[in-house]
Amino acid sequence: MSAPLNLLYTDIEDQLRASVRDLLSDRAQPASILARCETDKPYDLDLWRTLAGDLGVGSLHVPEELGGQGASTRETAVVMEELGRSVAPVPFLGSAVLATGALLGCEPTDAVREVLDALGAGRSVGALAVSLGTAPGSPFPTTVAYDGGTLRGAVRTVGDGLAADVLVVPATGADGPRLFTVPVGQDGVAVAPVVSLDLTRPVADIAFDGATGTALEGDAPSALDSALWTAAALLASEQVGLADWCVTTTVAYLKERHQFGRPVGSFQALKHRLADLWQELALARATARAAADTPGTSAEARLAASLANSLCSTVAVHAAEECVQLHGGIGMTWEHPAHLYLKRAKADQVALGTPGRHRQLLAPLADLPA
Repeated sequence: MSAPLNLLYTDIEDQLRASVRDLLSDRAQPASILARCETDKPYDLDLWRTLAGDLGVGSLHVPEELGGQGASTRETAVVMEELGRSVAPVPFLGSAVLATGALLGCEPTDAVREVLDALGAGRSVGALAVSLGTAPGSPFPTTVAYDGGTLRGAVRTVGDGLAADVLVVPATGADGPRLFTVPVGQDGVAVAPVVSLDLTRPVADIAFDGATGTALEGDAPSALDSALWTAAALLASEQVGLADWCVTTTVAYLKERHQFGRPVGSFQALKHRLADLWQELALARATARAAADTPGTSAEARLAASLANSLCSTVAVHAAEECVQLHGGIGMTWEHPAHLYLKRAKADQVALGTPGRHRQLLAPLADLPA
């Protein structure tokens, strides 16, 4: 019999949230994020090294026997919430969730342990070389082929690919589907930036032309699918954090903004809109917590992940849209960070499967007609 579901945050999770939030409040203010978006270095890798190296968030759900923190995906979800709340430009999703998740699904050889240790400590940044729009349950990618330890092919729109110095690459060949770790700084690997809607999480096209990599042992399709399901579940928590910032910021603004001698927030029509949004957020948080508390690829875990992803992505977009609209003219400007949250929400909505795709995945698990 499975353990009862716990949607509440533990004291340890609250302490982790406080530590991450304090650091992000100090190092990831909206003005600095906006300024970074206007440069050719969109990632704050110094902040990432502090998060991974000092706070240990890069290896939270990596078992202790593999050099990690030995926590669970619940703690990782808390970090995702705070990163969504700040839209901090760090490669957490690509490195600590997707790449690390794929490595955890492989046999724990010395090669896997070495890469996990480097990623967890922040010495390296990883990325899973699949399109960021790939939904869990998708067929194993066939755009990269291997011959021995040599890879050729290309992958488009890889999340956090620009920041990565090591790639986990799904490839097909004579021995069937396999995963490879491929260092980026070598001849035969070309990383090209792609214009991305989300300025705080760029994507890249990656081409392999004779690149060399290390083949990983284990069931590659299972490892890849597990990483995608875990990432889809955790992405819901990022969307909750994003929506929470939008609601909180909008409420604070409407309390201060006056028209006709009254706070704008006292108008009944706006109260109703905010009340509806708060109710959506409360429901989204519950589904995201359920998904974080139910990791894996079991039917129960997949149901929780698809439910959370399809619901939370819709709520995040709605919250960001309301944030822009209810801020009035200032919400439409580049200087106000609302557009960063709207762009992240829209990009997250199509990452790791659209809401429609997840509802298709959800239907048979809940005995509903597809």
